[in-house]
Amino acid sequence: MKSTGLRIHGKKDLRIDTFDLPDLKDDEILATVVSDTMCMSSWKLAMEGEDHKKTPDDLENNPAMVGHEFSGKILKVGKKWQDKYHAGQNYVIQPNLAREDSPFVPGYSYPYIGGDATKIIIPNEVMAMNCLIPFEGEAYYEGSLCEPVSCVIAAFRAQYHVNKHTYQPTMGIKDGGNLLIVGGTGPMGLLAVDYALHGPKKPKKLVVTDMDQAKLDRAKKLYPSDEVEVEFLNVKGLSNEEQKNKLKELAGNTGFDDIFLMISVAPLVTMADSLLNPDGCLNQFAGPMKKDFSAEINFYNVHYNFTHIVGTSGGDAENEAEAAQLIADKKLDVSKVITHVMGLDAAGETTMDQPEIGGGKKLVYSSKKFDRIELAKVDSKSELGQILEKHDGLWSKEAEDWILQNKPDYE
Repeated sequence: MKSTGLRIHGKKDLRIDTFDLPDLKDDEILATVVSDTMCMSSWKLAMEGEDHKKTPDDLENNPAMVGHEFSGKILKVGKKWQDKYHAGQNYVIQPNLAREDSPFVPGYSYPYIGGDATKIIIPNEVMAMNCLIPFEGEAYYEGSLCEPVSCVIAAFRAQYHVNKHTYQPTMGIKDGGNLLIVGGTGPMGLLAVDYALHGPKKPKKLVVTDMDQAKLDRAKKLYPSDEVEVEFLNVKGLSNEEQKNKLKELAGNTGFDDIFLMISVAPLVTMADSLLNPDGCLNQFAGPMKKDFSAEINFYNVHYNFTHIVGTSGGDAENEAEAAQLIADKKLDVSKVITHVMGLDAAGETTMDQPEIGGGKKLVYSSKKFDRIELAKVDSKSELGQILEKHDGLWSKEAEDWILQNKPDYE
């Protein structure tokens, strides 16, 4: 059986290849991919090639499939897994296999599994780690966004607060506390906003910063709340000291109990650290590009005020399952972060150009062939434009169905 997919052959070398899939083993599963959403992690992968810690050493001769936020339908199940999965079942995958013996994960490392492909073979270790998860949401794009939501869930769970008398930690953000998301109008920041407003623990006050007023205005429109007091602050042109003072004012002339850094900028780490309340927790959510990334923090406060720092990278199978359930139950509306859609033929260029393109999540329909579409620029008189207008400009199952019915298959 043949598959067509986007594979990495080396640094800045992404190609769409058509190749034969090997015969299915008893401990493997054959599946289609319907949709995949892009992550800046895939851009980093493309930039680093063999230098990336999750790629094989010889990509030139052993290219790996790209894409790790994907959803599709199971076609055939090997004997080992027939009591747990079945043909026709929709699925999502948690690519972070969390294995001690190997850094290899789907979308970075394997020749036959990745999100930007028409058909894939899911290896035994994915099922063995409970990372193949049935999905009961109404649309495939929702399934693709389970992985980024799982990253947010993992980060929120990793936050902790300590009883200063017993030193016993309570995990999660502080219920009813002050929460700050720095650089929070990108897709991951917006998913964090959504989870903060609708997750199991809610802050009393949520502040989101950015330097783009249009993005802030859009976020304010998309994420209203009757339960949480939400503020969106444009910090463009403000010095770190001015930004700090303004944030303290918004926090009620105090600090923040939880802070998420969605960007890796050393002075902002230092500023965020200075904004922590006693027992406050700072999360370096964004993955730094440089291995020597460092910043100054106040260790007096670490010792005497119990401030602490955590970092998370990806989610796990449990986080993915929670994300899948929240999305299927319509508690989170992940359509709000999608700004571009495309077919497989546009996936390589778009992966490479993500920083220049800007916007939110880029959604690939992996079995289809069509150019990248920016949702905000779709002609309102076109069929797709009329569908978007019905849904306030947001992506939807109706829009997905239109793509799947009207765009040509990738052959």
